[in-house]
Amino acid sequence: MFRRNATSAKERSFLHVIKLVSPFVMVVVLQAMIAGFSLEVMSSVRAYVAGEAVWSRSQKNAVYFLTLYLHSGEAGQFAQYQSSIAVPIGDEYARWALERESVDVETARIGLLQGGNHPDDVPGMIWLFRYFSGINFFQEAIREWAATDPMLLELSIFSEVIRNDLKDGPVRNADRLQFLSSRLSELNKQFTGHAERFSTALGEGSRTIKTTLTGVNIVTATVLILLLIWHTRRLVLQRQAFEDALHAEKERLAHQASHDWLTGLSNRRAFEARLQSELDGRSEAALSLILLDLDQFKSVNDSCGHLAGDRLLCQVAQLLQQDRQPRDLVARLGGDEFALILPQCAPYDAVDIAERLRRSLELIDFAWEDRCFAVTGSIGVTCITERGTTLEEAMRRADAACYRAKDKGRNRVQFDNGKADVVLVAARPREAARA
Repeated sequence: MFRRNATSAKERSFLHVIKLVSPFVMVVVLQAMIAGFSLEVMSSVRAYVAGEAVWSRSQKNAVYFLTLYLHSGEAGQFAQYQSSIAVPIGDEYARWALERESVDVETARIGLLQGGNHPDDVPGMIWLFRYFSGINFFQEAIREWAATDPMLLELSIFSEVIRNDLKDGPVRNADRLQFLSSRLSELNKQFTGHAERFSTALGEGSRTIKTTLTGVNIVTATVLILLLIWHTRRLVLQRQAFEDALHAEKERLAHQASHDWLTGLSNRRAFEARLQSELDGRSEAALSLILLDLDQFKSVNDSCGHLAGDRLLCQVAQLLQQDRQPRDLVARLGGDEFALILPQCAPYDAVDIAERLRRSLELIDFAWEDRCFAVTGSIGVTCITERGTTLEEAMRRADAACYRAKDKGRNRVQFDNGKADVVLVAARPREAARA
């Protein structure tokens, strides 16, 4: 069972980690995909620009070698012409294969390889043509490319015409020689113009793509940064909320550990800790201690139940907290026994406070259901003036004073100064309960 619970906890922890990092992973993957897409597009455009250079140079060479062949009739120059013209013709076949309704990828691949393109660039060139041919800049480049088809056909026809004319030896007709040379020169100019416009369209397109993809990368990077900030802020707030809740729980537990659950006053543990602290750090000023025990409290519990007793204890606790100084401490030691610590309080001031508390208790008319009760208390007061007094001795003196107050008739204040008993205030006896 323990192992199963541990495994389940690990799985929950792992799933929680996945949940936390999944937004970042998705954005990073998106960023990587966009970056890869950008590189692929730019690489394919670059391949077309490089291919255009080969294509343009081969067309020029084809015209050049055919012109040389026209004037010399050397078979080697015609072979060089054929080798050169094969490059743009291969590119032309590739374009035709890609423009079909049913794209012939293999024919396109063979044509592009014949066109002198690097084998690694061919897949990207086919992909770019298939999926980007509808974009303005690429459409313009394809139009310039296609415009050379009639010229390639005418150049091929001219090559056959020149070859036939040279079967019987050099061309002797000066006008025909001039016409063929002029037309070859004109074709060369047309090829050059289309090649330049093809290159210009691709250049503008590549710059546009670069700007667009850079913008997209910036946007996704910004989204990633904002997501990181938001997620980090959320984690910080969650941690802060957790720490606040933990701090509040610690305070609650500390409060429970040091306070009485019923009255909210400090409990015996907190009282003794505070008294010990006051005794350890006491200056020349006197430290007064008051112990109060309710008279005949048991009769309230026995006749009306513990709920009535609890209500009475809460009223007494509220009374004891009235008019207290910031450094004073009021505590419930248990049952119906209360205590007050009065730092820097002279003996007669402490006795005066105790007497006022006694009179205030007399003024409480506690009623429960159809019964009313008179509330009185026996109060013991002691004043600590000597250094080195222990907590047990201080409590013993206060407790002894409270016990003597009860023993001498209750509802009175008894002061203990470590000498013979002295009753500073004695009140007339009062009935503890009346019907």
